[in-house]
Amino acid sequence: MKLYKDFLKAVLRNDPSFKNKMEVFLYPGFWVLVFYKISRFFYLRKIYFFARLFMEIGKRLTSIEIHPGAVIGKRFFIDHGFGVVIGETTVIGDDVTIYHGVTLGGTGKEKGKRHPNIGNNVLIGAGAKVLGNINIGNNVKIGANAVILKDVEDNVTAVGIYK
Repeated sequence: MKLYKDFLKAVLRNDPSFKNKMEVFLYPGFWVLVFYKISRFFYLRKIYFFARLFMEIGKRLTSIEIHPGAVIGKRFFIDHGFGVVIGETTVIGDDVTIYHGVTLGGTGKEKGKRHPNIGNNVLIGAGAKVLGNINIGNNVKIGANAVILKDVEDNVTAVGIYK
């Protein structure tokens, strides 16, 4: 029930086309979070097969991949989520919105903590790639198709290739 209420708040904040509370159940971003919560339950108990199984089911149903090791804050909203990938060591703050085609991933050069930390109240535009063990501050806006390879301070708009 809490997941529904948090997601509903995020939808109300982000989607002007929203007309009815039942529509929440039609958002792939809602369903991938349901599967994420189930897979995370198993992941935290080191039952990795079932963690991966539920992650894969969620990915196949929604075309959104959230690794069960990722940590996600409150009122997280994925709009038009096709092609979103969120890596294992990603940490996402509260009130974050991301659009389709976003990757929160690694560079392939790191071991251990290898995915980004996303602050609170962050918007990440369609197609953006945020890569590596970097920190994205609070109240940041990342433009569509941006490639972010270094830390971004609070209250900044990052566009283009940010390295």
